[in-house]
Amino acid sequence: MLSRRLPPHAEINALTRALARRRAAAAPVLDLTESNPTRAAFAYDSDLLRDLSSEAALQYEPRATGLRAARQAVARDQARRGAVVDSEQIVLTASTSEAYSWLFKLLCDPGDTVLVPRPSYPLFDHLTSLEGVQACPFGLEYHARWTIDFAAFGTASPSTRAVILVSPNNPTGSYVNADEVDRLADLCRARGWALIVDEVFADYALDAEHPLTDIATRVDVPAFTLGGLSKTVGLPQVKLGWIVVGGTAETRARALGGLEFIADSFLSVSTPAQIAAADLLERGAGLRAQIHDRVRGNLAVLRALTREFTACDVLRVEGGWSAVIRVPATRSEEQLVVDLLEREGVLVHPGYFFDFPREAFVVASLLPPSDVFREGAARLLRFAQS
Repeated sequence: MLSRRLPPHAEINALTRALARRRAAAAPVLDLTESNPTRAAFAYDSDLLRDLSSEAALQYEPRATGLRAARQAVARDQARRGAVVDSEQIVLTASTSEAYSWLFKLLCDPGDTVLVPRPSYPLFDHLTSLEGVQACPFGLEYHARWTIDFAAFGTASPSTRAVILVSPNNPTGSYVNADEVDRLADLCRARGWALIVDEVFADYALDAEHPLTDIATRVDVPAFTLGGLSKTVGLPQVKLGWIVVGGTAETRARALGGLEFIADSFLSVSTPAQIAAADLLERGAGLRAQIHDRVRGNLAVLRALTREFTACDVLRVEGGWSAVIRVPATRSEEQLVVDLLEREGVLVHPGYFFDFPREAFVVASLLPPSDVFREGAARLLRFAQS
């Protein structure tokens, strides 16, 4: 009786079963998969969410693309990175996932195709399926840094409507560079594709000194940049994201008109979140700095540890909250992460969760508290090398 858009029932994987057993036994876990900043021991101001209960939040005046004051606050925040964005180019959403859903509705008919990076976050398979859209991967290749395999675009389906970039990518931490953006813009222009760029981690540069950001404002093809409070100020629970619409004046107007219709059909964005947006974006800078310091420090610790465990290698991390570690392929990734959890109490993601094309890689979050991360990383590297 259920739609074929839903994934078929699948057996729970071995890592999830092992984690459930360990937690049922009340055994400790050093969690190097943590990606929720509200559970990572950061210092949040006790009154940070004060505007969510302001008197203004009691009034409901729906605006399809979002309250003007909230969109103006987002535009000011984008200017912090040097982007020139008019608030009329911004559409507010309840989350980045919802932004994808709306863009698929805007750009695709059922059965159309969008091109998605691999390795990358596995949520794309679900988001596309739920909209009746096909996800077709294009590869990222590692040669001292991650780059796009442009050969994959030569065989793209005629039903392709958009290319998705994540910059910096999750989990590879790679920003798209200016040359790649120019080549992609040429492809989009020639083939009638749109460009969707997820930049939720854009504020967290690591190895990249001057990363290219706010890409929708820099190209003349239909383009959309995604962002949100979840990452930029560490507030996933407030549920406020945004789409910055780029391209030529003509294509931008058409896209904004379509998005306004879609947004007006759902009106999903919380009024209190919009009322609070300006204050949260301003005061959230302190929390963003805490997160940035944490991930930089943990990455430095990880690199220092690999000098002792030389069979393991930390791949270049240009930005974001994750590190990819190449480990000896002495067993399958699944067996490695299950054994690591059961014997050392350390939880990491196997590379195959993110569609790495070969083994053996593991992915560690750089977000956990420094003492947890140091101990967990040391156990991980020691175990992988042994």
